[in-house]
Amino acid sequence: MLGEESAEDVERLAQVMQVLHEGGYIAGDEGQTRLTSRGARKLGQVALREIYRELVGDTHGSHATTRPGHGEPLPGVSRPWQPDEAADLDVLASLRNTVMRSPTLPLRLHPVDLEVVERERDTRAATVLLLDMSWSMSWQGRFAAARRVAMAMETLIRTKHPQDFFAVVGFYTRAVELQPGRLPETSWNMGEPFTNLQDGLRLGREILMGRTAGSRQMIIITDGQPTAYFRSGRLFCEWPLGDGGLSSRASLETLKEVGRVTASGIRLNTFMLDDSPALRAFVEKMTAANRGRAFYMAPDQLGKFLLVDYVRRRRKIL
Repeated sequence: MLGEESAEDVERLAQVMQVLHEGGYIAGDEGQTRLTSRGARKLGQVALREIYRELVGDTHGSHATTRPGHGEPLPGVSRPWQPDEAADLDVLASLRNTVMRSPTLPLRLHPVDLEVVERERDTRAATVLLLDMSWSMSWQGRFAAARRVAMAMETLIRTKHPQDFFAVVGFYTRAVELQPGRLPETSWNMGEPFTNLQDGLRLGREILMGRTAGSRQMIIITDGQPTAYFRSGRLFCEWPLGDGGLSSRASLETLKEVGRVTASGIRLNTFMLDDSPALRAFVEKMTAANRGRAFYMAPDQLGKFLLVDYVRRRRKIL
């Protein structure tokens, strides 16, 4: 009825669906189609590849650590020795310094001549990503960008840093743990549209407290101030005080949970997709209380920044 061209498009779509089904990327019958684990992994790989394509020219590092551990030596890279430091001596570099300082025999090696081998030292990290799923995340493509980054990050950690722990918590009027393989199917929640960051922090803290790692952190992706919270086991919801304002009680209860997160030794990294003055003031309080970090950006900048930041902080040259 719509013409030959439309009929051909429908036929090609049916062929694509058949190929995806045969490849194990989708499953289902009787009109019910779902994404398989293999399909979810493939989408994560595509998201990671697309984001990394935008990062050409960036250099990558990683989580910083000052703790000793196993590391790979960096060929041809050394640095001056520090007193009382136990490190691998770079013999050639040390002798070169001695000759340059005093090119006569016999050579007299001084402490100032000593250089040690640089190594890359890795530290295991445990990370929980808190994904805002409130109603406002449906605006300006915010949730689509955040979900894409979460999928790419899960793929990055699973393939490049399998020793790290990674979990995802979604928060709207309440918080729930999300299975990484189900991320492609998640969406913002219109039925429970409030923002319960307090409950997200609480659940993320409980997950991380059960993990042993060199560093534990939460990455928060959100666009709004808290508007829901639990107190004495009871859920409270409240609208902000005016356009762009804060919900005072929700903000207070969230800051209390930030205190508990901080006392547990967990660092917060907040990626904010809004920059209203009242919201910035709240995030600055949260960041100062935790001694964490906060970044303000547009949705299309999120993937470029968050993944590079994660990889850069994964190692530190010591």
